[in-house]
This record gives sequence, C-alpha cells and structure tokens, in this order.
Amino acid sequence: MTAPLTPHDQPPSLPQYPGAEFSGDASKGGRAAFTAELREGALVALAVAVTGVVLGLLWLWLAPLIPMVSDGKAIYLKDSEGEEAVGADGTFVLLGLAMGAVTAALVFWRRRRGGIGVVLGLAAGGVLGSVIAWRLGVWLGPTSDLIAHAKEVGPKVVFDGPLRLRAKGALVAWPAAAMLVHLCLTSALGPREPQQPQSWDTSYPAPHPAPGPAQGPEAFPAPPAEDHPPAQGPGEQGPWQRGS
Repeated sequence: MTAPLTPHDQPPSLPQYPGAEFSGDASKGGRAAFTAELREGALVALAVAVTGVVLGLLWLWLAPLIPMVSDGKAIYLKDSEGEEAVGADGTFVLLGLAMGAVTAALVFWRRRRGGIGVVLGLAAGGVLGSVIAWRLGVWLGPTSDLIAHAKEVGPKVVFDGPLRLRAKGALVAWPAAAMLVHLCLTSALGPREPQQPQSWDTSYPAPHPAPGPAQGPEAFPAPPAEDHPPAQGPGEQGPWQRGS
C-alpha cells in the first residue's frame, strides 16, 4: 500500500508570470468602467428624451397648418399652391437642430468631458425625443378625421387640416446636431491630458564600433627590422675586417 503524499512529496508549484496577480483586478476595473459608461449613457438618453415634450409643443405652436374647405360632398385644399405642408417639416427640422444644440450644451456643461456613453446617450435620446415630439404634436393638433371635422364645421367653412410630418428623415436632425455640437465642445473646451516635457538624456556612452578589418595606418604594420651590424665610424674596423 502506497503512503499518501506528504507536503515534502508535493510537486512544486510553477511560478506565475509577472503581473499575473494584477490581471484579476484589471478585468474587474474594466467591467466596472464599462458598467458606469452604460449607466451614464442611459441616464443621458432618458433626460434628453423627456425634453421631446418641449419640442412637440413648440412644433404644434409654430408649425403652419394646412387650411381646408368642404363643399358638402368633398374636401379640398383652400390654397392648392400653399407651402404649409413643407413648412411643417421645415419647422420640425429647425426645432430639432436647436434642441440638439441645447441638449448637447447642457450635457457637456454637466459632465465637462466626453465618453462613448454620453455620445450614445445623446444619439438615442435625440431619436426618442424626436419621435415623442412628432406623436405629441399630431395627437394635440387638429383631428385627422377630416370627414367628421368637415361635417362638424359645415360646408364652405375653412378649417385646419391635421399636423403631419411627411419627411421622416427630419427625426434625425436632433441626434445629428447633438453629437456634432458635443464633439465640438469637447474638442474646444474639454479637459486635456498634461504633456510630459521632453528631455534628452546624453549620459549614455558612445556606441563602440563593430569589430571589423582595421582601418588607417594600423592596417599596415611596419615590417620587422633586419639584423644588420651597427654602423661603423671612420677608423673603426668591424669583426670581418680584422686579421685581413
């Protein structure tokens, strides 16, 4: 029977790679930051969408209505060449652009910084606010039941037609203006990261040249000196001259 492993018999644990102890904290911090961004974007979208009520009331007040008349058998436009229908769409676009600029300025004044959550909140809130304004203006405006309305007012009597938004592309005027104005404000007035001063460090030693063939006079060593007898002065005889 084999004895159970003792603490001394346990295999050694492998060391963790450098920084492994911080990976868990980094992932938690990333999830917390992402959740905070989503929460902030949802709050911005809700606050912006609520202001769609203001846009709806302004549109109902400022948009021109289409005058209509009935002869008892059919309903006609009082002015067949009128531009009231185009004017209603144009009024909605202009009001949407103004509301987008105002809401973006308010959000930037409140937060003083950018962020993907704020931008998405402005876009989503602008779309929702435009839809709320459109439906509110139609609901509070003149009735869309033209036959019943014509019978109620009688023949040859001018009455206002329903308020309609024919160009549905006007719904994107608010979010487009909000994102553009917020981007401009963030670029011009947003906080900036401090720039680190650049310093040139000259304390590094000069690089040594790579070993290679010698250059200059060192490449050509002097030839070895020959074994010549010392020069003899006048009157001196060398060893080979003695005894001659």
